[in-house]
Amino acid sequence: MDTQNISGSNEGAVVDPAKRSMLLAALYVAQEQTGYLTGDAVHQVAKRLGLTDSEVYSTASFYTLFRMKPVGRHVIQVCEGLSCYLNDGAERVVEYVGAKLGIRPGETTSDGMFTLETVQCLASCGTAPAMRVNDRLYENLSPASIDDILERLMGEV
Repeated sequence: MDTQNISGSNEGAVVDPAKRSMLLAALYVAQEQTGYLTGDAVHQVAKRLGLTDSEVYSTASFYTLFRMKPVGRHVIQVCEGLSCYLNDGAERVVEYVGAKLGIRPGETTSDGMFTLETVQCLASCGTAPAMRVNDRLYENLSPASIDDILERLMGEV
């Protein structure tokens, strides 16, 4: 089996590249347990894959997919990429959703239902403006479509 030294890990430790490649999937599974990555979850993933806690944390904190603190039941990510911005969507959608929910980016509603975030790209440039709620992408947004989405989500139990 081909192995490599991972700089910054335990001095002289050898990490199996297959285990390193499992890191993103392991973090995703760990996050599914509580909705965010706890310190204990980061430690357990590191231990299981033979990495240091700091290696796992630096990877987790790099990706917007992973959360290091509790979030709402529905995480709304509004695209601030260039296409969304040029289609007059980025700021408009953030302001509209924020006003509807009474929160700003980075905040969660008091009932714990919604967290609002901005992200740099949702890879939906041809159908901008766009936002993602949990794992579902919504495109060609308008105030009416946003209202429909939020009303449906508010009605979920």
